[in-house]
Amino acid sequence: MSKGIVLLAAGGTGGHVFPAEALAFKLKERGYSVHLVTDSRAERYAGKFPAEEIHVVPSATIGSKNPVAVARSLWTLWSGMRAAKKLIQRLRPVIVVGFGGYPTVPPLLAATRLGVPSMIHEQNAVMGRANKALATRVQAIAGGFLPEGGAAFPDKTVTTGNPVRPAIIAAAEVPYTPSHPGEAFNLVVFGGSQGAQYFSKALPTAISLLDDALRVRLRITQQVRPEDMEMVSGCVAKLEMGADIAPFFTDMAERLAKAHLVICRSGASTVSEISVIGRPAVLVPYPHALDHDQAANAAALAVTGGAKVIAQSELSPEKIAAILTAVMNDPEKLSHMAAAAKLAGKPDAANLLADMVEAIAAGRTIAEFKRTRA
Repeated sequence: MSKGIVLLAAGGTGGHVFPAEALAFKLKERGYSVHLVTDSRAERYAGKFPAEEIHVVPSATIGSKNPVAVARSLWTLWSGMRAAKKLIQRLRPVIVVGFGGYPTVPPLLAATRLGVPSMIHEQNAVMGRANKALATRVQAIAGGFLPEGGAAFPDKTVTTGNPVRPAIIAAAEVPYTPSHPGEAFNLVVFGGSQGAQYFSKALPTAISLLDDALRVRLRITQQVRPEDMEMVSGCVAKLEMGADIAPFFTDMAERLAKAHLVICRSGASTVSEISVIGRPAVLVPYPHALDHDQAANAAALAVTGGAKVIAQSELSPEKIAAILTAVMNDPEKLSHMAAAAKLAGKPDAANLLADMVEAIAAGRTIAEFKRTRA
């Protein structure tokens, strides 16, 4: 018999849906039924998201200054809130949990108006606009990187970390093995669609600048956009070196486990996964990220010594070559960075988040929940 329904709300992007999915699996293990509220973009995840049902309610973001567009968005939000209210009254969930993105706004507003327990999870070190709008209304805030003491809402914030997928938990069992001079050096390079474009241009040039003795040691895994495949593959062929180049890797967790160094963007999930596995990284925040959240995420790992953060504007191929030259000749430094990264990781984030959900659903306060953790 189910302990009750938990209604999860998430915007239809991987950054919002994946943490919700990890929590959903934990809640199902604990005997809850899970429903998901999202937008039509999340249909691509419907096959693996462990929800009894996936609901789509109208929603919109108010990003335009055009009065007509603003009025249209407000009407859509009002319609979405009415639909969410009917959904909540029908499902009678024990709690509604939001994971960011504008589709979370109608169900969370409806929940707070109906007196249903509610909380949000913020993946980034900087709170997104949707979560910021909801923060004053919900009972609790879980943070991937949000500091409990320094958060805007310290009395209701708990730093749970970001839940990561099972493959990452398995990869975390693989110890970091340094690459000594003369041995193969595994370099993993990846980013989002925008990030992959930048790395596709910068990395081949940087590698061409390396001494031959270093270049022959490199074994590269690089994620590139489909339109960049031919260019990057051609560069790698000219350099006559070992490399796996692809738009997507289904075994990225295993490749990260074997990595001696990672060069990547600093989205919340990426930083969380690197720290859970415990791998040294050069983080290059996406310069056009909203609210500069990637820079803040990167700083959270850099402060532990687990990563080096470099702005894209300062990262030339020559600098990448210099970094690779330095670290490939200093395995001890990379070992220290790997250990520091792992200390910052939160492999139990999904369990802690599930504990928090159960506590708020049962009517406990955040102060009571924090006392149980002390």
